[in-house]
Amino acid sequence: MSIIQITVQELAERLVGERQDLQLIDVRERDEVEIAAIADFTILPLSEYGEWSVDFTEKFNPHAETLVLCHHGMRSAQMCQWLINQGFTNVKNIGGGIDAYAYAVEPSMAKY
Repeated sequence: MSIIQITVQELAERLVGERQDLQLIDVRERDEVEIAAIADFTILPLSEYGEWSVDFTEKFNPHAETLVLCHHGMRSAQMCQWLINQGFTNVKNIGGGIDAYAYAVEPSMAKY
């Protein structure tokens, strides 16, 4: 199954809209998140998979829209594939990651 991509512009539109069923996951490392972050994302660094994967399916709804973010879109694509393998049905990768978001949506955001 191929991973659905959304643009950072689509992300920006989703963030201002109705978000009650929206799950936001950032898989970057904590030091990256300190440099630049988008509010309301749950921080789940891939390097900490052993800790957060244990009760993941209890904390997240497998049928809610789930948007995944990283720096450029590669690690988030890995996470999307993992989510799909766990039975998640509405997963989207944020193409270009926070880097593209900083350039296209939030130019004042720190870039790294």
